[in-house]
Amino acid sequence: MAVTLRDVARAADVSIATASRALAGSSLTNHATQKHVIQVAAALGYRTNTFARALKTKRSRLIGLTVHNLENASFQVLASVVQSRMQALGYQVILSISADDPEQERDIFRTLVDHSVDGLIAVPNGANGAQLLAMEHADIPVICAVRRVEGAMLESVLAGDLDGAYAGTRHLLDLGHRRIGLIVGPGETTSGKERLAGYKRAMQEASLPVDPALIQTGRYAPETGVVAANALLSMPAPPTAIFVANHESSVGVLRVVSERGLLIPDDLSLLFYEDSPWFEWQRPAISVVDSGATEMANLAVDRLVQRLGGVANSGREYRVGSRLIQRASCRAVQES
Repeated sequence: MAVTLRDVARAADVSIATASRALAGSSLTNHATQKHVIQVAAALGYRTNTFARALKTKRSRLIGLTVHNLENASFQVLASVVQSRMQALGYQVILSISADDPEQERDIFRTLVDHSVDGLIAVPNGANGAQLLAMEHADIPVICAVRRVEGAMLESVLAGDLDGAYAGTRHLLDLGHRRIGLIVGPGETTSGKERLAGYKRAMQEASLPVDPALIQTGRYAPETGVVAANALLSMPAPPTAIFVANHESSVGVLRVVSERGLLIPDDLSLLFYEDSPWFEWQRPAISVVDSGATEMANLAVDRLVQRLGGVANSGREYRVGSRLIQRASCRAVQES
C-alpha cells in the first residue's frame, strides 16, 4: 500500500494540513516542524502525489527546456544551469531535443502544454512563433534563448553575436590576414545572420571586398564543417585563416585539418565561435570568441523565475556580451 499524507501526519503527530504545508515548503510552518515532517515522510517512503498537487494548485512544478542538440557547448551549459537552478527552486525540467526541425519542435511544444508545464525556456527554430505566443496567452511564460522569434512579442536572451564576429574578424585582420574564410550558420537564424553581418562589417571597414567564395553557410552540424573546410582549402588561393562561426562545425574542420596534414597556426590560423573546455585542451589551444553561455543561461532563468512570480511579459531583448579569448591557433601572416 502506498504511504498517504494522512499516514505521514499521524506518524509525525501533526494535522494533515500542517503535514501538507511542511512538505510543500510553506513559510507558514516553523523550521523545526517542517524538518520533523520531512524526516518522517522520508522514513515512511512517502512520495508527493504531484498530479493531485497540480490539480489543486494549478502548478505542475515542471519547466520545459528545448534545445536543438547537445553537441553545441552552449546548449550543454544552458541545460546544466537551468536544471540545477530550477531544481533548487523545487522544479523538475523536461529537456527536449528539436534537431532544429520545425515539425518536431511543434510536437514538443504540444507535449509540454499537455503536461501542463509552468514555463518554458526555448532555443527556438523560429518557425513556431504562433505556438509560443499561444503558450504565453495560456499563462505559460516563455523565454527564448540564443535565438529570437522574429515578429513575436517574446522575451529573448541573446549573445552579442554581431559584435563578437566583428571582434573575431578584426583580430584576424590585425594579424595581417586578408583572405579570411568564414563558416557560419544559416541566414534565417539569429546567430547565423548576425555573425555574418559582423564579419562583413569588419571586412568593409578594412576596405576589403567581401568575397562570397570565402563564405560557407550550412546547418549546425559537424558535416557542414567538413564540406565547408574542404571547399575553402581547395580554392586556387585558399584563405590564410578560417573563422568557424558555426560551433557544431568545429569538429568537422579539425578533421579536415588533420586529414590534410596542416599545421596550426603555421599553415592556417583557426578561430572558433563559442568556447568549450576541449578547445583549450587542444594542441595548439584554439582561440575563440566566447558567447557568454553561462551568463545567458543564468539571465534566462532569472527572467523565467520573475515571470513565474507574476511579472508580465515585457517582450524585451536582453544581450550578453561576447569576448575574444586569444590562445595559440592564430598567428600573424609571415612576410614572403
